[in-house]
Amino acid sequence: MCAQDDKYALSVEKLTSENKMKILVIIPARGGSKRIPRKNVRLMNGRPLIMYSVENALSLKEAFEADVVVSTDDEELSGIAADHGAEIVLRGEELSGDSVTLDPVIFDALMKMEERHGTHYDTVITMQATSPTLSRETLKAAIAYFEKGGYDTVLSVVNKPHLSWTEKDGKIVKNYKERLNSQFLPPNYLETGAFLISKRECVNEKGRIGENVSVYETSPEEAVDIDSYADWIEAEAILKRKRVLFRAVGQRKLGMGHIYRCLSLAYKLIGHEVLFVTDEKSEMGIEKLRSAFFPFEVIKNNSDYEKVLDSWKPDIVVNDILDTDEDTVKLERRYAKRIVNFEDVGPGARGADAVINALYENHPDKPGNVFEGSDYFFIRDEFLEENPKDFSAECRNVMIMFGGADPSDLTGRLFKICQHLHEITPETEFHFITGFAYEKKDLIQDIPESNIFVHNDVKRVSLFMKKADLAVTSQGRTIYELASMGVPAIVLAQNEREAEHVFAGIQNGFINLGVGTRTDDETVIRTMRWLIETPNVRKEMRNIELSHEFRTGQKRVIDIILKEGS
Repeated sequence: MCAQDDKYALSVEKLTSENKMKILVIIPARGGSKRIPRKNVRLMNGRPLIMYSVENALSLKEAFEADVVVSTDDEELSGIAADHGAEIVLRGEELSGDSVTLDPVIFDALMKMEERHGTHYDTVITMQATSPTLSRETLKAAIAYFEKGGYDTVLSVVNKPHLSWTEKDGKIVKNYKERLNSQFLPPNYLETGAFLISKRECVNEKGRIGENVSVYETSPEEAVDIDSYADWIEAEAILKRKRVLFRAVGQRKLGMGHIYRCLSLAYKLIGHEVLFVTDEKSEMGIEKLRSAFFPFEVIKNNSDYEKVLDSWKPDIVVNDILDTDEDTVKLERRYAKRIVNFEDVGPGARGADAVINALYENHPDKPGNVFEGSDYFFIRDEFLEENPKDFSAECRNVMIMFGGADPSDLTGRLFKICQHLHEITPETEFHFITGFAYEKKDLIQDIPESNIFVHNDVKRVSLFMKKADLAVTSQGRTIYELASMGVPAIVLAQNEREAEHVFAGIQNGFINLGVGTRTDDETVIRTMRWLIETPNVRKEMRNIELSHEFRTGQKRVIDIILKEGS
């Protein structure tokens, strides 16, 4: 039976208010270990391994009448455990050998503790020193489940249904009836060793398990049992795990870059827990988050936001909403240990631990916690996996891309411009990349006779950049991606704020025509034609772009968010 259920966690308080049972928690821990020498005293994420079990066991004193004892043959182990409040039972050589099972060790500690305290325990819990990821809440809920169900014994397990095989009568035979995907296989409970709860009368020299047995299922993250170096690495990664809350917006006016960046960051934070928060106006962002299968919450105001912060309790908040206000950052500070903002030049920036402004540089009001410039651009993995194509003197492929929403409809303008340019440069192909949030995509269709081709909501933009000899784009994050691929580009900003992004200048290999709505078609046509027909200029622009190194930006940004290396 799978026992893990919130109702057992919720019943702990009621149970303990009525319960008079006396609990003895026994943690067996030898000093010797063959696979990982001295593992019980080695530092796991900065603390002796045994301390995780000792502190979990001692936390039971808050809710139960409980004694905690470590059974050991090692002076160093006993010193560490005793220093933190556990009692010690020293076991003799006859109980310290490699071939000795736990049953006589547990019985020995039980008898000595009953004699020491002159009492008789009702419940005996065995907790392994090698289960550092078990939570206190799970342990207390398991005890509540044990008591409420009236079981003789409850064991901690993890459910790992797999197609498995065994050996019988010298032959390899299957352990299943039919081949099914794992989610459709019957439960396959593996003991985790985290805890074994038994009634006192079930414990003797030869066993600790009664007749009425049940199991309490833990999550895989809480089921790690340190038996090898691989287990050690896994457990340490779990203990270092952070809860990261991304607050991002995705609206037609603001575009989708904020959502896309946070998704790219979330994909890199393997091993950490991630939650997205967006506002009810971010309909496009909500749609994208839903399709990305990350958990997310939609809020109306800061009151809703505080409820999310209070219930989820993040370690880190990442704001990607442009300028923040002081009240929002103060609210986040009450719940999160670390706050990191992107592209923030608002008053709330001073309250953040770090502000990453890859697109804004030399802002006059910047606080001292700002990391700015191209060194801090977080480039998506796909641009690190692709290599720029060789330079072509002939400009046969022009790419036009204005982001996921293109609120100024620069795509529509360039669509007409490229029809005109086809008459001047008939060999050139024009490839339009439109985002899923672009409103007028139905009006932008292929015109093969004019070498105009439209690609909607492409999944891997780098493949199109790899073929391009020239690009026309807006002044957001795409300019960095084009630079990484060595694609010369003409830039038209969507609005005044985007025009402040200083990277898109001639010093970095771009021809910047300013805010798109203020640039006439004739200027765009002349500039495109000039670059199509002037390979030497395009080559120099490409060389400047490729002189930048974007690979290390990913690590810098992740390290700032997680506060690594500081």
